[in-house]
Amino acid sequence: MTTASTARERRRRAAERYRPDVIDLLLVVEAPPSALDRYFYFEDVLTHDSLFRHVVRGVLGETPTRDKAPYLDEMRERGVFLVNVSEDPIATWHDVLPRCLPAQVRTCAALRPRRIVLIGAGTYDHAYDALREAGLPVVDVRLPYPGSGQQRRFLEGLALALAVSD
Repeated sequence: MTTASTARERRRRAAERYRPDVIDLLLVVEAPPSALDRYFYFEDVLTHDSLFRHVVRGVLGETPTRDKAPYLDEMRERGVFLVNVSEDPIATWHDVLPRCLPAQVRTCAALRPRRIVLIGAGTYDHAYDALREAGLPVVDVRLPYPGSGQQRRFLEGLALALAVSD
């Protein structure tokens, strides 16, 4: 098994542990972080976990501690699940995301979420039309990724996306 496939399998197992039986809210981001120790569903992320921290703030209304498991459990109970367009980290989405979209549309359809929210401008720009054309319940709100000073805009946009889709 290659390093990339080992990392992919480790991420898949971590995500599967927190996958709800029925998905109310499917969050879609472009790719996992390049640092293997920083994945959304890993319980022991000590630094640079802004996506997780801001999703918890936006969805659960709480500022999470470093003990991620209770928050991941709560999101699973509420039917919240996060997937990546690309299974592997990417340096630039311009070339990779379009190639990943057909598989992502199939994944989203198979998960049968009540609503889909895209996180990151690139994710929205590449995936929104494809998901909408497939008849999937994608919310038309273009959220920034919650980093590099975009945290407030992310939280405001997530609140709008959740309100629009209710």
